[in-house]
Amino acid sequence: MHFIVKVFPEIIIKSPPVRKRFIKQLRDNLRVLLNNLGVSIDVQRDWEKIEIRCPEADELITAQVSEVLAHTPGIANFALIQDYPLADLESIFRHTLRHWGDALAGKRFCVRVKRAGKHEFTSVQVEQYVGGGLLEHTRAAGVDLHHPEVTVPLEIKGERLWVITRKTQGLGGFPLGAQDPVLSLISGGFDSTVSTYLCIKRGLRAHYCFFNLGGRAHEIGVKEVAYYLWNKYGASHRVKFVTVPFEEVVREILEKVDNAYMGVTLKRMMLRAAEKVAESLEIPALVTGESVAQVSSQTLINLNAIDRAIDMLVLRPLATMDKGDIIDISRKIGTESFAASMPEYCGVISVNPTTKARMHKVEREEAKFDMAILERAIAERRAQNIDEIVEELDQDLAVPVVDVVQPGQALIDIRHPDEEEANPLRVSGVDILKIPFYRLNNQFAQLDTGKQYFLYCQKGVMSQLHAANLKDAGHTNVGVYRPEPRSACAI
Repeated sequence: MHFIVKVFPEIIIKSPPVRKRFIKQLRDNLRVLLNNLGVSIDVQRDWEKIEIRCPEADELITAQVSEVLAHTPGIANFALIQDYPLADLESIFRHTLRHWGDALAGKRFCVRVKRAGKHEFTSVQVEQYVGGGLLEHTRAAGVDLHHPEVTVPLEIKGERLWVITRKTQGLGGFPLGAQDPVLSLISGGFDSTVSTYLCIKRGLRAHYCFFNLGGRAHEIGVKEVAYYLWNKYGASHRVKFVTVPFEEVVREILEKVDNAYMGVTLKRMMLRAAEKVAESLEIPALVTGESVAQVSSQTLINLNAIDRAIDMLVLRPLATMDKGDIIDISRKIGTESFAASMPEYCGVISVNPTTKARMHKVEREEAKFDMAILERAIAERRAQNIDEIVEELDQDLAVPVVDVVQPGQALIDIRHPDEEEANPLRVSGVDILKIPFYRLNNQFAQLDTGKQYFLYCQKGVMSQLHAANLKDAGHTNVGVYRPEPRSACAI
């Protein structure tokens, strides 16, 4: 296995010291992420790319490496290559035919060559020779230099030939850790998850702050999607998940604050609390999923009034995005199903919310609020490393965890259908149901209440979260099937 990783173009155009630092950060991130695959993987860098080699890698390891590369910020694209000593044109053709011959059947194609170094032939000559040979010795439909159905890419570097067998688009952006950290105010919906992802993609190490307005199910759901985002896009760096109990704050607002100013006041209280949390973690900025005019509290005037509650920088990556675009990104990154099934709890609903908050009125309403309640909520916050969420749920809800399922019990494979299809669960003598995690809450209630069900995902993390959520909803016939040692779960 040999991958060539091309870094995001914005990194290349930076000054040499900054470029060197960013590429080194990306290399270090990849070393961390690839360290747990069970084989020795060599990761090296130069001024524009990273090379990843593992001679003993099988198809499964190659697929796992590709999955990591596809979800690591800082990568423009990556290619799986076959590396050969450079010889004559006939040798180049034979190597290319070995890897591309079957893929050209019935297709119109072209050959594209990138060449660096001094050779007896030009890039065009290689393209013509290899292209002619492929047309003659395969079942290709023909050559099309302008609109090919298949492009056969080759690179010649000095005395080496790279036959590129697969090229994949990366996330782009900057390597995680290349920028300062941020604290993301996450509710688990479309907006906050997408804004968090966009920050991670830009190299910002995103910690999570959740304001619990009441409801254990909502907290578990938010922890689940936060874990997913971290594990999928940011697992090279450990981050915190902070829960701030806000039930009393909401109660105080409902009892003391004028109806029209409830929403703005709540947001200002959240920013005050988040600023304190961020300062305690030495984080210089907050992130929210607010988009201009999406709801009444997000008019420009109201956002200005909200921001004036604190001195800290507030980033709003979605400020000018349409809701449809936000949902499209959510679908692309895998959080749409989480957001669509997220338990809702709306603690403050104004009948006639203001869209043009006046600061003297905001201050007048806040003067009625007992700030000791806010200080108490901040003091009672709970912070935990995001990869320790499962251990906390083990102690809190005591969901049964087994490595053997008994006759009469059943397994539920909650993985995404694509993952389940790629690596089917096989346990002899046991009924196995396939219910993806995003359908589990609705479908579990329809199952036999007298039967014990054990949830399964690859490493047990997402199944643990869902089992805890179901148990908290009153289902006592649920547990977790974990046949493997616990580690990060890539669901």
